[in-house]
Parts: sequence; structure tokens; C-alpha cells
Amino acid sequence: MPDTFTLIKNRTELRLGQLERAVGREGSARPAWVIGILASVLIFTTVVDVLGNLLVIISVFRNRKLRNAGNVFVVSLAFADLVVAFYPYPLVLYALFHDGWALGNTQCMVSGFLMGLSVIGSIFNITGIAVNRYCYICHSFSYSRLYNYRNTLLFVALIWVLTVVAIIPNFFVGSLRYDPRVYSCTFAQNVSSSYTVAVVVVHFLVPIAVVTFCYLRIWVLVIQVRRKVKTEESPRIRPSDMRNFLTMFVVFVLFAICWAPLNLIGLAVAIDPSHVAPRIPEWLFVVSYFMAYFNSCLNAIIYGLLNRNFRNEYKRIVTSVWVTRLFVTETSRAATEGRSLRSKQSPPPPLNNNESVRERTNKEQNADPCAS
Repeated sequence: MPDTFTLIKNRTELRLGQLERAVGREGSARPAWVIGILASVLIFTTVVDVLGNLLVIISVFRNRKLRNAGNVFVVSLAFADLVVAFYPYPLVLYALFHDGWALGNTQCMVSGFLMGLSVIGSIFNITGIAVNRYCYICHSFSYSRLYNYRNTLLFVALIWVLTVVAIIPNFFVGSLRYDPRVYSCTFAQNVSSSYTVAVVVVHFLVPIAVVTFCYLRIWVLVIQVRRKVKTEESPRIRPSDMRNFLTMFVVFVLFAICWAPLNLIGLAVAIDPSHVAPRIPEWLFVVSYFMAYFNSCLNAIIYGLLNRNFRNEYKRIVTSVWVTRLFVTETSRAATEGRSLRSKQSPPPPLNNNESVRERTNKEQNADPCAS
């Protein structure tokens, strides 16, 4: 029996090695127009990610209506999206333009770690938001006690602790590697089949199931309220609560759409790597990865489109920044014009030997009737 297991292990490692070499060949020598499209998508994603999520964080801190327990998770989600924009995405762009990774193994490990931190942090925060909305709408009587300020911060801290714990096994498995197909140091789906299945289940399928359960229960309650099934009770869902719920529901749906292709590909490859992996077109793998990248810039846009408080605060922030910019520009322009006018004025003639400054001033005032 041990010989049989050893033989199976050796065959599996041989197939994975062949697959990695094939992946390395497939990811090379792309046309310039493909590199241009990928770079354009990533640059757009990075810029919108940074600006949008900074707007989200500033809006919550500035607007009293937005400072509530539910939006603490929103700020945490915005931070998770910002992580990839500040470090991994620029390195992916660098690899794109240099047709490969030239930054060393340490940078690769750090980039892969932060990429995982962002991805897992995002799905765990989305799960936390769904549980928060479920408690707020379906268990409103115990919500204030459960989600007070202290408990909410503890829940967010727990999310990030679980996120870090979920990433650490990658360093022992050796699954953080450079993938030339997507120019990124990221989770390698072909390192260990069992570990890939565990990652997809724990990091994607289980959170998706929890979020789906929470939102289905909310939808059932919404339908009951609208049909007035419980006529003896007044409706517990205000229009503003409904809009907030719909906003976060759309965030969840778009996250699932953007990340489902990549996770399903990983699950299929993990189940049968030797037969499934060669049959997956490279373009499909690349598109699924860049769809996942693109998701990091969508949340801030969704908040602005569907939530009136966020939209109004966005406008106030942009207006204040623009007015400040105009003020600084006009002030600097006026200062520049003042200096140019002073430079154009002719200097006064030199003093005579027997003439003092006071006498010169008296003569100028007598010559100018508008003086003083």
C-alpha cells in the first residue's frame, strides 16, 4: 500500500510539473494590443479603486447619517479593496510592461500575501455585512445590544484575524507563485488539489452560502411586509433600510459574478488537473482573473448610484476639493500677477546728496493730488 501511494504522488507531481511548464509557455509572447487592453483595464481599476474607496471612507467619517454599525463593515470592505490598489496592482502593471516578473521572490511573496488579504478580507467583510443586515432587519429588537460600538469593532477585528489565519497556510503549501498568464504573484491553483478545494470551499462557497441565507431571509420578510401578512403589526422596514439592503445585496451579487468564474475554474482544475487544466482556454483564465481584479473598484460606484447619503456626500467632498483647488489656483495667480506688476514698475530716481527720504516723500505727495 505505501508503494501505491508513493506511485500516485509521484505521478501527480509529474503531471503538475508538466502543467506548470505548459502554463509558462502559454503566458509568453502576447501581442502588444492584448498587453494594452489588460494594462488599460488595470489602470482604470486602480484609479477608480483608490478614488472611490477613499471617497467611501471619508464620507462615513464626515457624514453623521453614515456613521453607524453597518457602515463600519463598509469602511473595512473599502480598506480591503484599497490594499490591492496601493501595492499588488502596480506590480502587476510593472510585470505587464516588462513581460515578466523582475522584482525578486520577496516582492512576489508580499504581493501575493496582500492580494490574498484583500480577496479574503473582501468576502469575509461582505459576509459580515450580510449578517449585520440580517440581524438589523430580521432581529431588530436585539440588534442594538448585539451591534453596539464595542462589539462592532470586535467583529471587524475578528474578520481581519480570520483573514490573516486563512492566508498563512499558503506559505507552508508554497501556493503563492508568479503566474505568467496574469502577470501576477497569486494563489497557484495547481500546487495541491486538496488545498485548492479547501480554499474554494472555505474562502468562497461557505461565505456565499451564509450571505445567500441571510439575504433570502430578508427577502422573505420584505415580501411578508409588502403583502401585509401580519396585519396586526406595523411594518418594520423603512424605505431607507430597504435601500441600504438593496445596495449591499447588489454589492454581493456583483462580487459573486466577478469571482465565481475564477473559483469554478480552480475547483475544476483541482478535481482533475491533468485532464481539465489543458482544456481551459488561456483567454478564459485571463478574463476571469481580470474580472476579479475589476470588482475592487465597483463597490464605491454602487454606493454612489444606489445610496442617497453616499451620493450627496460624494458631491460635497468633490465640490469642497474643487473649490479649494480653485481658491488656491486664483490666489497663486493673483500673487504671480502682483509680482509681475511690481517688477514692471520703474524704480525711483536716486536721492540727491542733500535730499532726505522724508523730503522725497513730501515732494511725491505734493505732486500726486490723489495721495493720502
